[in-house]
Amino acid sequence: MFRIFKQDAFGHNLIIKRLIIFVFGFIAYYRMNIINRTKIEGAEHLRGLPDTKVLFVSNHQTYFADVAAIYQLINCAKWGVYGKINYPLSLLNPRLNVYFIAAQETMKSGLLPKIFAYVGSVSIKRSWRSAGKTVDRGVDPKDIEKIKKAIHSGWTITFPQGTTKPFVKGRKGTAHIIKELEPIVIPLVVDGFRRAFDKKGMFVKKKGTELSITIKEPLKIDYNATSDEILDTIMAAIEQSEEFQ
Repeated sequence: MFRIFKQDAFGHNLIIKRLIIFVFGFIAYYRMNIINRTKIEGAEHLRGLPDTKVLFVSNHQTYFADVAAIYQLINCAKWGVYGKINYPLSLLNPRLNVYFIAAQETMKSGLLPKIFAYVGSVSIKRSWRSAGKTVDRGVDPKDIEKIKKAIHSGWTITFPQGTTKPFVKGRKGTAHIIKELEPIVIPLVVDGFRRAFDKKGMFVKKKGTELSITIKEPLKIDYNATSDEILDTIMAAIEQSEEFQ
């Protein structure tokens, strides 16, 4: 098939995907490097990772800004640029098999989220919250399969707490997936995004803020441990457990 018709694992056209990454990437570059400054620590842990089955677990401060910064980080690393996200040439040939897990209602909340979703959103239905209200419903098996497909197809970013509120208990679904698929798990700790941007991460709230992303070494996980034990390991690694409050 002609290259122009190539698609990612979820059927998104790679030409369109490149164009969106290029446009949104330059906006993110301006917001992360000109309006604010981004400090990167631990970027050496991105070296030598395989092309698939890499799962980034992170705390979450805005809907989109911290995701965009992590994308910048990953694209720069593809070009051998570590420790910074100020290499715009990386947008000319980005890593296309990067996915992020997000709430379906968030990604359908407007035109920009829908466009951003094309970049690599694995949109799932929350089992505990819907339309701002607490619910109690089972996990959709189709959502689990989508997450598995993303992990098997490339690098995936997930936020175990499922919310931008700090120190909220993590969701066991992440631990179940890790236990079953045994991916390489890289913890990330982001900071400053809540001060710099509004809750959605669309608008700049405070200029001149220092943003930071800390990449920690891959977790040494006992895949035979219980899901609760794995989740506790993750929450401590992303500095969202009780000891960090």
